[in-house]
Amino acid sequence: MDKNTVLAIVLSTLVLIISLFVQTKYFVPKQQERARLAAAELQIQKAEQEAKAKEENELVSASFEESELADGSSENIPVQEYTITTNKIKAVFTNRGGDIISYQLLEHEDKRTNSGVEMVQGVSNSNRAFSLSFGGAENEILNDVFKVTKKDDYTILFYRDYEIKDKNGNPKKCTLGKRYTFSPDDYAFKLDISIISKENGGEIGLGGIAYTVRTSPQIGPGYDKKNRYEVRQFLALNNGKKVRKTASDKYYDFQVVDWAGIGGKYFAMLVKPAVPADIVNRVKVASKSGNEEISQAFISRKEIAESTSNDTYYVYVGPRQERELIKYNDQSKNGWNLSNTKFNEALQTSGFLSWIEIILKWCLEKINLAVHNWGVSIIILTVILKIILFPLNRNSAMGSLKMQEIQPRMKELQEKYKDDQQKLGVEMQKLYKEAGYNPMSGCLPMIVQMFILFALYNVFNNYFEFRGASFVKGWIDDLSTGDSIWTWKRTIPFVSAFTMNNLRLLPFIYTASQLLNGKITQYGNAGAAGANQGQMKFMMYGMPLMFFFLFYNVPSGLLLYWTVSNILQIGQQIVINSVMKKKRSEIESKKAVNKNVLKFKSGKKKPR
Repeated sequence: MDKNTVLAIVLSTLVLIISLFVQTKYFVPKQQERARLAAAELQIQKAEQEAKAKEENELVSASFEESELADGSSENIPVQEYTITTNKIKAVFTNRGGDIISYQLLEHEDKRTNSGVEMVQGVSNSNRAFSLSFGGAENEILNDVFKVTKKDDYTILFYRDYEIKDKNGNPKKCTLGKRYTFSPDDYAFKLDISIISKENGGEIGLGGIAYTVRTSPQIGPGYDKKNRYEVRQFLALNNGKKVRKTASDKYYDFQVVDWAGIGGKYFAMLVKPAVPADIVNRVKVASKSGNEEISQAFISRKEIAESTSNDTYYVYVGPRQERELIKYNDQSKNGWNLSNTKFNEALQTSGFLSWIEIILKWCLEKINLAVHNWGVSIIILTVILKIILFPLNRNSAMGSLKMQEIQPRMKELQEKYKDDQQKLGVEMQKLYKEAGYNPMSGCLPMIVQMFILFALYNVFNNYFEFRGASFVKGWIDDLSTGDSIWTWKRTIPFVSAFTMNNLRLLPFIYTASQLLNGKITQYGNAGAAGANQGQMKFMMYGMPLMFFFLFYNVPSGLLLYWTVSNILQIGQQIVINSVMKKKRSEIESKKAVNKNVLKFKSGKKKPR
């Protein structure tokens, strides 16, 4: 073992020991103190929530008394609908079950209906938004007609008497109440569910699961499973850890249900219990109801052993947009004084690359403040990225040229040391150092661009601001969907399934730019080894044609980025080819000089 290796090991060990000491001495105590403070804060919040729940329970009880409807029986009451409108939403209720049957987002238009996005879809007599069922999710919803008290413009109460059996099978009379309260400028509303004993304060004593509340059977603004760029996902926060799964028929076991719900590409419906400890740690998700496609989450309440129970849920129904979701992390920015809900964990991100997405979104937003067109913003961002990445691409090209230059010497070393791999490695490193070539120089630009590409794909495919954003009117009217220059209604076998009855121009421009880019790149690599020619031809012709079919219906914002990127890459590749051509001429001249020198030396006469 040489001296440098020993020194490196010693230094590494010292660094490790020092870092462990510093971490143990300074960081761990701070982390423990933060954890202690967080636990204390959690206890305070829990106590506040329980006190708030008790207060709410008293308010619900009072509302029954104020309405002078001690008898909650609902015989001969007609089925009616009730509407509440805020600055953000318009909700329609039915007194059958006290459920929501329509929920429009007034600030977000559905172009198919020219009205607000309808978030409650797929309702039926057996399945509605925020329906209740006694017991588990497998039980039928309550379809009885409830009495109604509309306390003000933003509060509506539904209630009815029930006789339910406790865990011992004894019938108990109680009143079930559902109260919805809205805030004028919030996408979140409050849902209170109360069960109050009517037997002189006797305990209700429900065993197992008390009741189950569900989200809407399907969320808007419409869902076509054939469109692979649209999604329906089960979203949840499990004891602080986010859950994001494709919505399917399944049960999910949780440690703590912080919140749960269903998300689409641009909108979400999330249910947060005020006291997560009261919720069953198992959430059901359904994707089928008979022949109907649904996307629905079921949240169950634990057994109740008291005479009175009041549970509060905060329900977010709105855009899957960071600036709206993050409001509920700061109590000063929402009407419910909610904090640290982490609703923003419902955002669609690419995991460990999310920090790149944050930077890209910030850049896009700043550019758009100046140009006021998201399509132009995409183009400008693409130009900036290409300028930043150009040195890496140039160095990569120069590296491949250097590789071609030392290829003969590499083959000589491989032949000479074919039986001694360790020696071969040492000699190859010497050759790389002598030639000034770094084997990683070709990989770095590819890795960087791959990370940016993944992040950009997620941004352009899910960024809420692109929804409905026009670039060129009459061609790219919505950056969140494919472009269109002609549509037709008649179904054409195979063609309609592929094109979605739209003739698009952008995929053709993209494919042409990709083919031209490949051709120019191949010209620049004219000196590459012949063994790679087959692979290069596939990359040049096969990949663009394959991508044409894969990306025909991709959101136009994403395809616009790729197309502009290809066009800029063509210009950069022309510059790189010019530099490489000049460099090749220098290499060939050097080889010719060396060859003549060797020829002269071999032909020199020996002195007499």
